[in-house]
Amino acid sequence: MGQTHLLPREEMLETGKRKKLVTIGIPKDFSFFENRVPLSPQGVELLIANGHSVLFEAGAGDRANYFDHDFAECGAKIVQKKEVFTADIILKISAPNDEEIELLKPNQVVFSLIYLYNQSRASIQKMMDKKIIAIGYEVLKDGNDCYPIIRSMSEIEGAASVMIASEYLSKAHNGKGVLLGGITGISPAEVVILGAGTAGEFAARAALGLGASVKVFDNSFHRLRELERNIGQRIFTSVLHPPAVTKAMQSADALIGSLRYLQAGHTFMVTEDQVSQMKPGSIIIDLSMDQGGCIETSKCTNFDRPIFHKHGVIHYCVPNIASRVSRTSSIALSNIFAPILLSIGESGGIQNLIKENLGISQGVYLYKGILTNNLIANRFSLPSKDIGLLMAAF
Repeated sequence: MGQTHLLPREEMLETGKRKKLVTIGIPKDFSFFENRVPLSPQGVELLIANGHSVLFEAGAGDRANYFDHDFAECGAKIVQKKEVFTADIILKISAPNDEEIELLKPNQVVFSLIYLYNQSRASIQKMMDKKIIAIGYEVLKDGNDCYPIIRSMSEIEGAASVMIASEYLSKAHNGKGVLLGGITGISPAEVVILGAGTAGEFAARAALGLGASVKVFDNSFHRLRELERNIGQRIFTSVLHPPAVTKAMQSADALIGSLRYLQAGHTFMVTEDQVSQMKPGSIIIDLSMDQGGCIETSKCTNFDRPIFHKHGVIHYCVPNIASRVSRTSSIALSNIFAPILLSIGESGGIQNLIKENLGISQGVYLYKGILTNNLIANRFSLPSKDIGLLMAAF
């Protein structure tokens, strides 16, 4: 009877996840086009309440009208750039520039936009040499297989594009004095939208809300049908047939281009000849500038000089219109990032979350210096590996 107590027993091991507390660094964005900040004070407060630490570079939120004392009151530590880059996770908007890449450390996690059109092979190679884990907003997915950052910013840019068109058609900006909408007895202004994605849908909603006549073109019949279903009414829709687009442009007061490309070497959907046939004083707003634009006459502008004229047509080609309403955009970003950062802690680190969360893993384009995104690899002729195979090895 006594001998039974000497029999070997199974050892009871802890199987639950161990929460990992992380430090998040928010550097001030160097880009002249960027006014957003990726965490609002409320987002910082949530992270601090869960035991994490947040380092903010002094002045990082100024252009979104969030100031250092707003973040400090919520528990963030206001520091200089070098100290920000000692954090476990760097959260920023623009892709790291050369100065920031030099400050990165092996195994550090960097969340940012990829901005593939503006990237260079040298900058990607430098990040690879640093052995970091880099996650791109454009390819990050959620549990519904959607791109949450792209969708949220596209909603804002679509609605903002109609506000911009309204401003520049009025005399306030030396426009031709047209009300973007309609009143009794006067034909409504015409808005042509290229692209039936999220930005196109929200541009259509805003234009219809003002009473404008709206025409939407896309190369996907499915997206056109989805747009009509989402806005809840029949509007003019058509596939991207050049003669039909040209005819619509000839009477348009505003043309909004919201076609998105991830591959390099795309062709323009609107030619210079088509633009030359538009009415004098009409306006083009190209929402695809961060990927090279979808209109041949487009060229990159900035918030100081946002427009230029060509063939008598106003062109508004700022690559990041969401920054025009930077406070709203910052809150939208914070609402997405704060839960992701909490998930990293709850999972015990980024490596565990990448293994568990398919959407996060699809956002990874560098894993410990190894390129895992085929689009980047093809653009710059660099070798890449599948993130799933890598995670099985690490």
